[in-house]
Amino acid sequence: MLDERGMWIFFIVLVAVLFFFDFFVLNRKKEKISVKKAVGLSVFWIAVGLLFGVVIFFVHDPDMAVTYYTAYAIEKMMSVDNLFVFMIIFSYFCVPDEYQHKALFAGILGAVVLRFLFIFVGVQLIDRFSFMMYVFGIILIVTAIRTVMKKESGDVSMEGNIFVRFCRRFMNVSDTYDGGKFFTRKNGIRMATPLLMTVIVLEFSDIVFALDSIPAVLAISRDTFIIYSSNVFAILGLRSLYFALKGALSSLAYLKYGLGAILVFVGMKMLLSDIYDVEPLVSLAIILLIIVLTVMASVLLTRKEKQKGSLQ
Repeated sequence: MLDERGMWIFFIVLVAVLFFFDFFVLNRKKEKISVKKAVGLSVFWIAVGLLFGVVIFFVHDPDMAVTYYTAYAIEKMMSVDNLFVFMIIFSYFCVPDEYQHKALFAGILGAVVLRFLFIFVGVQLIDRFSFMMYVFGIILIVTAIRTVMKKESGDVSMEGNIFVRFCRRFMNVSDTYDGGKFFTRKNGIRMATPLLMTVIVLEFSDIVFALDSIPAVLAISRDTFIIYSSNVFAILGLRSLYFALKGALSSLAYLKYGLGAILVFVGMKMLLSDIYDVEPLVSLAIILLIIVLTVMASVLLTRKEKQKGSLQ
């Protein structure tokens, strides 16, 4: 049986091996990722995330495994909503299809480090200041309202993005790509390529995402290992999921409502934690039910619209 330190070591080594396997084996060729390959990779990453929960089940206890799966489901659901932002960023920087995976890989590699810092700070805040549970709960309710009320539009200007302006003010940025390189030279001057700019914007976008997702998983558990491992395994497969769902994202018409419902649930769970403690298995069941209903409703609406269009 592994103790807590042993589990951390096992987790870190496993993630390092998976990163190496992903970049240097699964995607060693710099080419556009097909939908078929992306679906296969998505199944692989989801299986890895689920199997890690099995490890927790046998090493620790069933309740901890259920808590892990609940946090994993929340993070996975929220990450799908973030894929729309990835599409906008790639479109703005005109990133060629064969380099999008590299940009996502670099962005998520940085996110793995930053998320640990956010989670550690969040856990410390709740442990030291009990009222932070209510603060995070209110943040989630507000985020839920903002998610449901936001307008569906792909017309987002990156020119107004503070990070884009900052980079272009303090860095020499090339207007053209140089293969899959992050830096290039023009007239003897070292310049950042649009691919590096893309990674920077993706990185800071993840910081914004983390402000929503981390409070959500803190409502499920205050165990740093459970929160962090569920986050990492959810975002490890985010790149493949992006390419698998890129063409189908517009069909998930009720995604924001499902996400809003999940955020309201976990927000209320935090606000009422001193009055009533929802069992981990119940939380997991409710979140999975919301996800299933969201996908089914979206599929039925898309099918209905197609039938309506064929009749016209």
